[in-house]
Amino acid sequence: MTIQIDLSSQFNLPTELNLSLDEGRIMLSDQRMIMLHIAAMGSLRKELIETLGIERARGLLTRMGYASGVRDAKLSRKLMPDASDEELMMMGPKLHMLEGIVKVSPIKIDIDIANGKYFGDLIWEHSYEADVHIDQFGVHTESVCWTQIGYATGYTSEIVGRFILYREPECCGMGDRHCRNVGKPVEEWESDVEEDLKYFNPDHIADQLLKLQEEVAHLRYSLDEETAPGDMVGSTPPFLKTCEMLKKAGESNVTVLLLGETGVGKEMFARALHGISSRANRNFIAINCSAIPEALIESELFGVEKGAYTGAQHSRPGRFERAHGGTLFLDEVGDLSQAAQAKLLRVLQEGEFERIGDSRTRKVNVRLVAATNVDLQQAVDAGRFRADLYYRLNIFPILIPSLREREDDIPALVNRFLEKYTALHGKRITGITERALKALKAYGWPGNIRELENMIERGVIIAANDTRIDVPNLFPRLNIDQPAPSPTLGSQAAESHAAQPGQPSLEQMVDQLLDQDVPLALLENKLLDRAMNRSKGNLSFAGRMLGLTRPQMAYRLKKYGAR
Repeated sequence: MTIQIDLSSQFNLPTELNLSLDEGRIMLSDQRMIMLHIAAMGSLRKELIETLGIERARGLLTRMGYASGVRDAKLSRKLMPDASDEELMMMGPKLHMLEGIVKVSPIKIDIDIANGKYFGDLIWEHSYEADVHIDQFGVHTESVCWTQIGYATGYTSEIVGRFILYREPECCGMGDRHCRNVGKPVEEWESDVEEDLKYFNPDHIADQLLKLQEEVAHLRYSLDEETAPGDMVGSTPPFLKTCEMLKKAGESNVTVLLLGETGVGKEMFARALHGISSRANRNFIAINCSAIPEALIESELFGVEKGAYTGAQHSRPGRFERAHGGTLFLDEVGDLSQAAQAKLLRVLQEGEFERIGDSRTRKVNVRLVAATNVDLQQAVDAGRFRADLYYRLNIFPILIPSLREREDDIPALVNRFLEKYTALHGKRITGITERALKALKAYGWPGNIRELENMIERGVIIAANDTRIDVPNLFPRLNIDQPAPSPTLGSQAAESHAAQPGQPSLEQMVDQLLDQDVPLALLENKLLDRAMNRSKGNLSFAGRMLGLTRPQMAYRLKKYGAR
């Protein structure tokens, strides 16, 4: 079924609007049109602004209107080949009105297509664009009829044959009584037009999105390093003392020996030392001596010549050559073989070495930072480590405190790791609960900062978006997901201790103790003693069994004289 509507009488248009309902098409002359709900256009506008930002959304809608205006101008020329300049110009507003965009009332129009002259001053009423913007965002500080400005600019520029820029000094979207638009050649605008013209220039959003994606990928890659100087946060005296020692070492090229337990962040401190030294713009090379087989450690450190052994098909430099001019970090240096220790001593004393299978002596300028979690003096006494190398490494020892000595730094470290891993895993975590923070402070931390970092990463992964990390997210294997019994949580505590089949309930056990006149002090003493036995003397673990912090546990042990 096709319906033809004569537009000549209503809009003075030399054409018909054909509604081909059976075919699902609306044709204006040979141009296909569509009808959209104004609410849908409002939703689209809102999503564009929220997704791209108001500047990019404005540019996109302006260019969309411009393209539509150019197309309607070409249609007008086709439909009215013999029309006057004024008739061609007014066809645009009529088409705009036909399409339900806005009612246009000219105040003044001067047009001379042959000479490229134009000036237009028009009133817009019932602007759909102003209505949807106010509905979605309220009154704006600038004009909001972006698509219509683009349409007027595109239509007039195509008709006149030069770029005609429109501006909207009055707009309903700004709270004005009606919208008013003024158009003239871009060269005739006295004020700066660059701000207006930028909305007509193509914005390669896809290219920018790809660039941003690459930057995010690079950021996530860099965040994925196990250690990074940015993770060095803290304000406790032990941490600040270590930082002060590090600063003094950074003022010279002295060999530094970093001491401390596993996981305290020795590589972080080594990177930080490199960053504050005069070698900061050269390479920082790290190697874990215990992670490389003994047969390969020398080739990794000093390099190998082609043919030195079976499988050595190419010559390659070692870590010392790669670190030339910079810093070489040897982690777990106590695990070096005797042969590697001898070569390392020579490099430290003479500043030279030879690749495996090569007779050429190579000079190298490297600042050495070594680290170990073992007692090198004991290794020397046991004959596992050369005494002369130990003395050479131990010129400037720096002891890095354990996390147990830095309990007050835990909140700052948690925040740092939350920032790091929410970005890395694309999660929205709002923070950490007070209960979880207390559990972290009470924990013994045998793995130190590395263990805390891994725990926070696990918490970020497990926790749901827009929630806070809680105890079960951090300690999934431990039965500490219930808080200590309190007056407000008594029913929950009772439920968590519900009797299993064949076992007395908590209430029955309490009644039995009361029937036997067991003193409360004796009961608490026995609970403390059993918790210490089951935790093998670990105060933090024992405290968690009883819903106590480590200091609370230590206080009660001292009070009752329990072991």
